Amino acid sequence: MYCLTVSSLNQIPWNELRERARNSTSSSYAPYSNVHVGAAGYTTDGRFVTGANVENASYGLTLCAECSLVSDLIRLGGGRLAAVAIVAGDLEPIAPCGRCRQLLFEHGGGGLLIDNGPDKAPFHLHDLLPHAFGPDDLGVRRTK
Repeated sequence: MYCLTVSSLNQIPWNELRERARNSTSSSYAPYSNVHVGAAGYTTDGRFVTGANVENASYGLTLCAECSLVSDLIRLGGGRLAAVAIVAGDLEPIAPCGRCRQLLFEHGGGGLLIDNGPDKAPFHLHDLLPHAFGPDDLGVRRTK
């Protein structure tokens, strides 16, 4: 599992990450709820990835912004997420839903940092998803 140290925590460009998440809300497709969600991730090798929610008339098929973000991560060559910022239509930070917590765990592990806003410390994904099930439980070791 990748886990950030205190010195690398200070290397996360939080302001840019938040701004990219806010900007991603404009790419959202939310004609049913009108809740535009944006997400931005920062990878362990210093790249940014983004995503926005994509609703569907069959509500269960709606994709959260984090799903879109992980798709962007894979599309751009993969890697591991170090930090994410997720914002709702009010541009304030929100925590990922349960499904997205599992998805983020797959691509960032329990040490993934989740933005909690500029005036609060980020928290680790393992605080939101303790005892998570992941690749290690299936005998699969991540190489990237």
